[in-house]
Amino acid sequence: MASKFTELAIDCADPRSLAGFWCSVLGYEVQEEADDIVFIGSPTVPEGKNRPGPVPPTLTFARVPEGKIVKNRLHIDVNPTDREQDDEVRRLIDLGARRVDVGQRDESWVVLADPEGNEFCVLATRCP
Repeated sequence: MASKFTELAIDCADPRSLAGFWCSVLGYEVQEEADDIVFIGSPTVPEGKNRPGPVPPTLTFARVPEGKIVKNRLHIDVNPTDREQDDEVRRLIDLGARRVDVGQRDESWVVLADPEGNEFCVLATRCP
């Protein structure tokens, strides 16, 4: 038997705000919320722990006192579904992301940071 990837925990200063950003990026919705933690997930897929097969992971945003200091060791990659990469990058920047340089060269992906500075990549492949 193997484990199933069902959740990704993200430490942050403002869980509600960062969860809102990622809901807009991924088309997710808030599933549960408390003072210092917000859970978001896909509105079209049943909760993954009790479902066989792959499911989109839930993202959990937890308030922590310390800020982000260095480049992420783990990051999210996103694929545009209904537009080309350049259009998606513009949309994400309009939502509050910003371009960052983490040492990438002439790659097919674009590196952005979310409003709290967490790096993520926008891939060139469209995945409907």
